[in-house]
Amino acid sequence: MKVKAKKHLGQHFLRDLNACERIADLLSGYQDFRTVLEIGPGMGVLTQFLLKKPQFETHVVEIDRESVDYLKIHFPELTPRIHNYDFLRWNLNTFSTEPFGIIGNFPYNISSQIFFKVLEHRDLIPEVVCMLQKEVAQRIASPPGSRDYGILSVLLQAFYDIKYHFTVPPGAFDPPPKVQSGVIRLQRNAVTQLECDEKLFFTVVKTAFNQRRKTLRNALKPIGVVFDHPLLDKRAEQLGVAEFVDITRTIEAAKKAPSAQ
Repeated sequence: MKVKAKKHLGQHFLRDLNACERIADLLSGYQDFRTVLEIGPGMGVLTQFLLKKPQFETHVVEIDRESVDYLKIHFPELTPRIHNYDFLRWNLNTFSTEPFGIIGNFPYNISSQIFFKVLEHRDLIPEVVCMLQKEVAQRIASPPGSRDYGILSVLLQAFYDIKYHFTVPPGAFDPPPKVQSGVIRLQRNAVTQLECDEKLFFTVVKTAFNQRRKTLRNALKPIGVVFDHPLLDKRAEQLGVAEFVDITRTIEAAKKAPSAQ
């Protein structure tokens, strides 16, 4: 029995055992979590290496019923810890109230949405080890000033330390994707909350990068608040997290001022 990759689920099954073992070994148990959730295990090629790690209790979440049936047959000991859900719609608070790590070969078409969900639950998720499209992986790990640096870079780096570890070629998958893949690890930093309105911070970052070729003076006009800041002549990709926080606080103050608008 073999599971057929489904295009609508963005499935590309990793078959390179060496790459799987390297990915599993990146899971460090940072901040002493014991539970690991693998997203989209498919036929369990990565799962088998996780199950060899006694320091972790491995759970998997899989939307594909065919894959779930396969896993139950080939990994019967995992059966009680197989969750047949759509990760993006799953209420993670019903999964665990204790910190847990996330690992997986993320489907390219939903990787950004997975990260936004991770951000929502960041205080439950101290570590993420994942493989995704190389271009996206590089973007997330890129420092300010890089051409790859973007919205996800800032939002994730606000709460996680991120490192790009290695590249996986298309031939390591069945079927092979048209692009290379990259493996990154995110580890929760010490920031418990931003020193500004978090919702406004997200808005500022997204608005700034929506017109990334423009200076912030022009790119941030849609926010609708007149304010002054020494960084307004820079472009979004030139700013780090702390600078975006500073700009957000300036906008907050401008909104509260009697002459705002």
